[in-house]
Amino acid sequence: MRDCLCFETHLKQSFNAVRRVRANATPDPEAAMKEFEEKGIFAIPKTFYEQPIYYKANRFSVIGTEQDVLWPSYSTLMDFELEFGFYVSTKGVDIPRDKAREHIYGYTIFNDFSARDAQTQEMGGQLGPAKGKDFDYGNAMGPCLVTADELKDPYNLTMICRVNGEEWGRGSTSTMHWKFEDLIAHISRSETIYPGEFFGSGTVGNGCGLEHMKFLKHGDVVELEVEGIGILRNRVLTRQS
Repeated sequence: MRDCLCFETHLKQSFNAVRRVRANATPDPEAAMKEFEEKGIFAIPKTFYEQPIYYKANRFSVIGTEQDVLWPSYSTLMDFELEFGFYVSTKGVDIPRDKAREHIYGYTIFNDFSARDAQTQEMGGQLGPAKGKDFDYGNAMGPCLVTADELKDPYNLTMICRVNGEEWGRGSTSTMHWKFEDLIAHISRSETIYPGEFFGSGTVGNGCGLEHMKFLKHGDVVELEVEGIGILRNRVLTRQS
């Protein structure tokens, strides 16, 4: 499993929110915010515009729709991420971009649940997310897999996230800075990709609580909808329950 960063709007809004979260944890939040902005701390890295960025997710923590997410004990900032992604159909290496779609079997919705407090702390280590993402039940997929022949244009789909039936945000796959073909061409350079591997799109703009400075609480039901695929639904429970 690889989860990529394909949506620029999500990064812009998330980094603005992360600055606020980190600043609020200091004795003088406004002074901290000013310092972050002046020094360009928690800003979109230049690398994002130069090549696709991704991390390798925990394939052992995948759950399906209607399954509960038991939140990790070390986190209090519970968040979701509205994503979709594809499964690889055929083995390949050094795949040219114009041949990349041939390696896509089908698409599904992906909720990359995120422990935001752990994530913001560990990202200073510059090795990518770890305990902010890697915990049991943290990767939800579903409600089905739509084969590539059934979803002709993956780049014109409405994406919506709801919590307890209330819409928190929506976006469109048309706003992807990096397309799936770009991901395949980049990742397969001198590296074989195999049938059954999953590539996530990263979060669409407006597709997580962090961007709105709103977070989940015990018992919340998260619904992620992607046009042409369906609705992925999961309830979040704290370990105190």
